[in-house]
Amino acid sequence: MPDACPSTPTTSTNRLGRALGWIERAGNALPHPVALFALMALLILVVSWIASLAGLEATHPGTGKTVQVVNLLSVAGLHRILEKLVDNFTGFAPLGTVLVAMLGIGVAEASGLISTTLRMLVLAAPKQLLTFVLVLAGVVSNLASDVGYVVLVPMGGLIFLAAGRHPIAGIAAVFAGVSAGFSANLLLGTIDPLLAGLSQEAARIVKPDAVVNPTANYYFMAASTLLVAGVATWITDHVVEPRLGPYNEVEAGAGADADADADADTGKNDGLKALTAAERRGLWFAGITGLAFTAMILLGTVPEWGFLRHPQTGALLRSPFMSGIVALIFLGAVSVGVAYGVGARTFTSDRDVIQGMTGSMKSLGLYLVICFFAAQFVAFFKWTNLGLILAVKGAAFLQTLGLGEIPLLIALVILAAFMNLFMGSASAKWAIMAPVFIPMFMLLGYSPALIQATYRIGDSTTNIIAPVMSFFPLVVVFMERYRRDAGLGTVIATMLPYSLALLGVWIVLLIVWVLLRIPLGPGAPPFLGG
Repeated sequence: MPDACPSTPTTSTNRLGRALGWIERAGNALPHPVALFALMALLILVVSWIASLAGLEATHPGTGKTVQVVNLLSVAGLHRILEKLVDNFTGFAPLGTVLVAMLGIGVAEASGLISTTLRMLVLAAPKQLLTFVLVLAGVVSNLASDVGYVVLVPMGGLIFLAAGRHPIAGIAAVFAGVSAGFSANLLLGTIDPLLAGLSQEAARIVKPDAVVNPTANYYFMAASTLLVAGVATWITDHVVEPRLGPYNEVEAGAGADADADADADTGKNDGLKALTAAERRGLWFAGITGLAFTAMILLGTVPEWGFLRHPQTGALLRSPFMSGIVALIFLGAVSVGVAYGVGARTFTSDRDVIQGMTGSMKSLGLYLVICFFAAQFVAFFKWTNLGLILAVKGAAFLQTLGLGEIPLLIALVILAAFMNLFMGSASAKWAIMAPVFIPMFMLLGYSPALIQATYRIGDSTTNIIAPVMSFFPLVVVFMERYRRDAGLGTVIATMLPYSLALLGVWIVLLIVWVLLRIPLGPGAPPFLGG
């Protein structure tokens, strides 16, 4: 396990640092993220017009229908833009999740619960395991859908700051776990049955009775969890943090000073001082409340008759518990935050609770502006069908290369990784690729489970460098808290080493897994016929 403190930079890391510095400067030389997303949205309009004039189209491999470019520089396109402008913003995938979760987290933060808990954890945790534990928590958080982006990513910065380390390195470490490790986990998540259903339909093109279970990739993804955590830990401690250097609060500018003043009353600037009697009492109150809340959740999920399970099937994966996880986080955060505030006497009236919620909303001003323009860009790109057509063309090109079996698997990983830069939804990409690649590989003797696992590697590893990924603007905002000139280039340059390292190491694991013929999950060998 790497040490918690970054190693001394070598000649190779200096060269890498210079290259990443150039990428960061080039990226940050671009307009502000708000202006950039606005310009990209306008560019999509022009590109859709040009591609429409050129007659760009493709045949969808699943439906057999011809997919054509939709020209948004038309009367119909203008009408659609005007009618959907508000809906694009209010329906933007991460917006509601972030706002609701942050209301609850704002209460816990204003009470001092988060800062006290983080200080306690930093004081108690072995320094050598700090990065690893944070990355692992990020990977496992995928069980709770997108909550890791909202809760754990900013917490990584706070924990590193409390430990005397660079907060942007903490943000990067957790972001790598949550996003680059999206497909890995120790337990099944909501994405597993979704992808398995698409794989099964594609497999039945060749074998009408084929079955692909949600557990088809469980062994491989569970092993990948430790791989992702280990690689991301090493990259954080030996590449990212040495490049960032010691943290200087001046980097954050006036915004950080304002945050520091606002946080003075809640103990965020207490450093690593021992907990006071009031703080310990607050933690007891919060702990008891948290245990009661957890008991309620367990009562609703563990028994077969649990009130949070699916009312008809009794299932947990597609249940009110999973779909309502953000609401539960809001309720849990408010409950333990208020309990801590009462115990520590940082809350004396309902006004303090409301001010905590209000403060959390104030901090999201820039994020809301970015989301408005990012939502338009994502919607425009989807409406044009450009992402769909590029995906189909790319899959068809790969199919014609005539590569050997292992090189073809590697090529599939790289294609999925490349497509992910332009088309964020894992299920949408797989709906396009599965009908092409699963039948093709099945005819070569490879199982649908293997092709699905191959796709998931590429789909995960480039999330952290793809500006079209829904939560990418939020990470820009998180980094801006600690560095006022942070932009898209900062995030991409910081996260690129994780993306490349995980892509390479994960491909190696896949090859070893295939060569050793290890099952990818229960009853899911890499080859047909066992």
